Amino acid sequence: MRPDTQRRHLLLGLAGLLLAAPAHAARLVPTPAQTAGPFYPHTPPLDQDNDLTRVAGRSGVARGEIVDLDGRLLDPDGRPLAGLRVEIWQCDAYGRYHHPLDAGGPIDEDFQGFGHSVTDAEGRYRFRTIRPVPYPGRTPHIHYAVILPGRRAFTTQLYVAGEPRNEGDFLYRSIPPHLRHLVTAEFRPARTPGVQLAARFDLVLGVTPPA
Repeated sequence: MRPDTQRRHLLLGLAGLLLAAPAHAARLVPTPAQTAGPFYPHTPPLDQDNDLTRVAGRSGVARGEIVDLDGRLLDPDGRPLAGLRVEIWQCDAYGRYHHPLDAGGPIDEDFQGFGHSVTDAEGRYRFRTIRPVPYPGRTPHIHYAVILPGRRAFTTQLYVAGEPRNEGDFLYRSIPPHLRHLVTAEFRPARTPGVQLAARFDLVLGVTPPA
């Protein structure tokens, strides 16, 4: 084979490898882990579905801005993680958790405070809740836990993008600045009747759960 022909074949081969590489190399950055905090329920409420704005046996609706919150659970290769339990918990519109350690101030009896969803075949989950509110010492946030069979649960916290209190929050500041976008979500106006806001939060687990 002539040298120029060999060179042409080599260049074409390298070009093919470069074109193919991104499909294998474009791994997603795992969601930063954060503490579960002191207010994870000792005993989850009997009503623990994915709608935190209504409580079984009560006719009222939770105070605060109603939010449709959804997203996907993925592995670092972008593959959906199906059949995993995703839990959230947060304080009510008065800034109070439904937990015996948080005993001060009024409480919203129409707010469930805790809920869970199970990811579908595409890794999707969904909640209806309220826009998180601040309380002394903390910026607005929602706690997340992903229950992993045979492993410790993955926990993190979701923050409101653009919230001015974020920069003063010690747990938010503990995340490197270039990773903070991975734990924030835009809360935008919703189009669903009775719902004021919508937000999307995808989580990427750094390890693949056992089958």
